[in-house]
Amino acid sequence: MTKILHLQTHLPSSGNAAFRLHQAFRQAGVDSGILTLTSDITLEHTQHLGRKAKIKAMLDSRLQSYLTRNAVLEYGYFSYPILGTDISNFEEVKQADILYLHWAIGGFLSIKNIEQLARTNKPIIVFMHDMWSITGGCHYSLSCDKFKVLCRDCQIFPAGNFKDLALAEFNSKSKIYNKYKNLYFVSPSRWLHNLAKDAALTTGKPVFHIPNILNRSVFKAVDKSVAKQLLNINAQERVITFGATSVDSPYKGWSYLQEALTILHQQKDLENITVMVFGSGHNQAMADAVPFKIKFLGRLRDDYSTALAYNASDVFVVPSLADNLPTTVMESLACGTPAVGFETGGIPDMIQHRQNGYLAAYRSAADLAEGIKYCLQHHVKGSLLPAFDTETLLQKHFSLFDQVLHATPVSL
Repeated sequence: MTKILHLQTHLPSSGNAAFRLHQAFRQAGVDSGILTLTSDITLEHTQHLGRKAKIKAMLDSRLQSYLTRNAVLEYGYFSYPILGTDISNFEEVKQADILYLHWAIGGFLSIKNIEQLARTNKPIIVFMHDMWSITGGCHYSLSCDKFKVLCRDCQIFPAGNFKDLALAEFNSKSKIYNKYKNLYFVSPSRWLHNLAKDAALTTGKPVFHIPNILNRSVFKAVDKSVAKQLLNINAQERVITFGATSVDSPYKGWSYLQEALTILHQQKDLENITVMVFGSGHNQAMADAVPFKIKFLGRLRDDYSTALAYNASDVFVVPSLADNLPTTVMESLACGTPAVGFETGGIPDMIQHRQNGYLAAYRSAADLAEGIKYCLQHHVKGSLLPAFDTETLLQKHFSLFDQVLHATPVSL
């Protein structure tokens, strides 16, 4: 039996694509395990590193803060992993036939550690949850396309930064990607798949498109009136939901949703509106900016609570300016709630315009407002597209297993 090991920096209690893939593998009879730096949960077939590794991660975090202290936040986040743990001789790694490399920086693995894994000659499937694997360090390039040729003089850093971190990291990745032939890249969205095909780092490398897997036994439609009652929401209220841990993220587009809600309030076409926010506790600045009643659910720590929130919603809004294949959209649609988002990243993979949601013109708050209104007034029902069928996606992974296990990886 093929043995899979997933590598992931942190294992939260909900909403994690790596953990959901691991669970789906095990339910399908695959011998799958997870190795993480830290974990919120303790389950069979999951392991996390010890105190020494966590101290290294803490030091790496401080180094990251120092190196990126002058970063221009409007251009997003940048990671230059220096410290990590060499896990290439760990028993879990030795026993694995295939390694799935998920989001494994943040003090878990450095670029040097990734090369140490490549030296094992085991097939490594780099599951790209954002653009970091194909850039010189940014997680989303936004309007910059230097990654297609050579990352240098990154827009995130002001001119005259003491070291060109993007160039240094780009060159380090290029060296590894060109030296080892046991690296395979998977994107959950068509958008990132196409970017990886064009990126200088991964041009000519094996790149695959396999969407994330969702637990359909949890994320499914139930009676909305019952869900609202459980959350103490009047059944007559029409609930607009937004998921956010911070309004300050350069990617999440909170300001556009704020403007869209203001437009809707001024139009006076909608009545009995409640805005529901999950992911963060009460945020006074957000509450003051929303012209409707607002309800904060805080951080939802399990999938059942999250599914309840979607089922209590009449429309879910994801105003992201940069996103790969946002899990929240998949979850909402699976619960029968339509989703409204900008036509960017992997969002169009999931939303069929005016059928299971609404695709708004990029960065148009007016069209975002129109999408919310359209879904509410036309009673649009959310639905997950056939491309996200669990069995179909598992078969794509199994086909990938065959391809990588029958290849003959050679380091040059």
